[in-house]
Amino acid sequence: MMRRGLDALYPGRCMMCEAYTDGRNGLCPDCWRETSFITGARCECCATPLPGVGQDLRCDTCLSFPMAWHHGAAAVVYSGVGRRLVMALKHGDRLDLAPALAGWMRGPARDLLHRAQIIAPVPLHRLRLLKRRFNQSAELARHLAQDRPAQFIPDLLLRTRKTPSQGGLTREQRFENQQGAFALNPRFDLRGKSVLLVDDVMTTGATLSACAEACYARNAANVDIVVLARVEIHE
Repeated sequence: MMRRGLDALYPGRCMMCEAYTDGRNGLCPDCWRETSFITGARCECCATPLPGVGQDLRCDTCLSFPMAWHHGAAAVVYSGVGRRLVMALKHGDRLDLAPALAGWMRGPARDLLHRAQIIAPVPLHRLRLLKRRFNQSAELARHLAQDRPAQFIPDLLLRTRKTPSQGGLTREQRFENQQGAFALNPRFDLRGKSVLLVDDVMTTGATLSACAEACYARNAANVDIVVLARVEIHE
């Protein structure tokens, strides 16, 4: 009754444009139409949307250049409102968005969450973390791990060197840029563990591949990944 009373006094607002909505932590109809949720056929590895139907599909890129992890999932395409929400979380200090956006990720990542024993974010370099004050991927991972048996370890991985921006680099340059940039925190042992890595956006998968390789180098049994937004790759 108290919640209904509060909703009557303070109606829900769209978390993107502040228009009134029927509930809290949702989108108005206009913003919903501009959000491309990944619900159809997709690559089971990198989560890029694919035409057709079927199970255990792989895109041409993942068939030609296999990623370092096993399975992957993503909630939305990195365009329209999906992109604007990522930017608001990442650069606009909109930490209030993290619970709802993590909720979007739970659906496509259901099976990955079920088998994960450890949930960990892609880390920021300490200098970038000092400047930004928070790691948006860690915020998403923290909410994903709530009410799950998996252990949330925000400092499982360390970024050992400050890499240049990935913007404007080719696929090959992105992978080279991230090579050896991550290491497992020596306080942890991944022997026989299944790890789920969390990031906000995936473009080529270079960063997540480097993180997965660091986990496998310390004897992880399995590494999966989930991201909020996937940059669409046209096959």
